[in-house]
Amino acid sequence: MLVVQQATGTLSPRYMRLWYRNPLQKTVLALFAGTFAFAFTLLRRIGPDTVPDLGVTLAGLGVAVSLVMLLVYLNRFVHDVRPVAIAARVCRTGLRVLGVSVQAQGRCVLLDERDDGPPLDAPAQVVRAAEGGAVQGLDVAGLVRAAARYDCVLVVAHRVGDFVPPGSVLLEVHGTQRDPAEPRRLAGLVALGAERTVEQDPAFALRVLADIAARALSPAVNDPTTAVQVLNHIETFLHGVGRSELRGRQVLADLDGRPRVVVPGRGWEEYLELGVTEAREYGVGSLQVCRRLRALLDGLLDGVPDARRPAVRRQLALLDDAVEREYPEGFRRTLARTGDRQGIGGGGSSPDGPPRSDGDA
Repeated sequence: MLVVQQATGTLSPRYMRLWYRNPLQKTVLALFAGTFAFAFTLLRRIGPDTVPDLGVTLAGLGVAVSLVMLLVYLNRFVHDVRPVAIAARVCRTGLRVLGVSVQAQGRCVLLDERDDGPPLDAPAQVVRAAEGGAVQGLDVAGLVRAAARYDCVLVVAHRVGDFVPPGSVLLEVHGTQRDPAEPRRLAGLVALGAERTVEQDPAFALRVLADIAARALSPAVNDPTTAVQVLNHIETFLHGVGRSELRGRQVLADLDGRPRVVVPGRGWEEYLELGVTEAREYGVGSLQVCRRLRALLDGLLDGVPDARRPAVRRQLALLDDAVEREYPEGFRRTLARTGDRQGIGGGGSSPDGPPRSDGDA
């Protein structure tokens, strides 16, 4: 419990939701509880002259297996609680969720919004949230079936991850309905909870990575190397996002090809801003972080499609402005504006030239 408390304070409490779902941890706890319950039940069968040999043997075997699993779990836990291991796991989880489209989750037809997007007028009906909470997920297949049943178009008012206060609009009902929609039934197709989850929200994984980097850059911790290691995985995530097909909204259709549900999406600029803003704002005083951030953005310029490069250039301009304010001396400013994938010591390249060699230094 002390390790969990320390990890929560130095990393990110939002990561602990993923850690609680560790299958190895659940297996070990179930084995402990099962061995204890079996041994306690076996005591009732022990008499003055009878001892169930098989039961005692099984109980001893359960204890031995429990001890081995405890050692395996402690070894795994010590390695997994390191910031770089956590960042790698969160990055993999976010990219996996990003690869699962709404179409695959709901087995629905995904239309091209430019050609088949339904014209939307004023909503004929709105569905409001009875209680507040964060949007954790959508039953997209259920929304499509409900829209087909009522012969209407349902527009989701909030993206997955948004916090919805009580009484806010959850869904908008557009079009001429065959039957009056049932607000409670429709509201049940939008999952609200106390906090965000990563199941349908890949941006939440990026949020966890940004939090870990920000905590490492706080004055109480002052660990820019950890922030640089997390930026490595933020760059991996952003490259995955930059090569993915992102939509401002997703239009889902029924089996007949008629538009039924409109789901708001998240654009490239929002992912990029989420990944680099806090590292820039909190880490501008560290040469190591500035250099790693520039290398990250330079890599994105080469790795993302042309249409997404202006957003990267805007982030580079913001980084230049921050460096200009933080480093009035010309030489330190030049160092801060030099991209380096290791932060410091990686043979960085200046913004105006190729990577420097030892002879150039």
